[in-house]
Amino acid sequence: MRFRLIDQVMERSESRVVAIKAVTLSEEYLADHFPSFPVLPGVFMLEAMVQSARLLVPESGRRFVLGGVKALRYGSFVSPGEHLRVEVQLKKFEGGLATFRGEGKVLSPGGDPASADTAVSGRFTMRPLSTARIAAGAHVGSGVDS
Repeated sequence: MRFRLIDQVMERSESRVVAIKAVTLSEEYLADHFPSFPVLPGVFMLEAMVQSARLLVPESGRRFVLGGVKALRYGSFVSPGEHLRVEVQLKKFEGGLATFRGEGKVLSPGGDPASADTAVSGRFTMRPLSTARIAAGAHVGSGVDS
């Protein structure tokens, strides 16, 4: 199952991207997370940062996947009717490994972006998808290259 977690790219440079994910009640995962208190799952907040980061990886013909996460912190919930504003900065790209710093803030309708609460923040790395690992027996759902 694939979810598109970036609805709009607001800004983009060689080392920084700002994107928006609008959370609506029609999101199918909200039926389970949580039926009486629907909120954007934390792993989807991280995935929104990863999808944004892919826009900053130099074109190489290779698909990049999440390699690792450090110092990930969650704060405020993102509910239907709100937006997650994701800002990701490329910190380093060397040896095929890209290192990023990301932050997601909750934007309420009519709210001031300058005073938005942080929903997620942290550092993460991305690496090229290794077809050798897939051939060696890794498969989707194993936590490897998925």
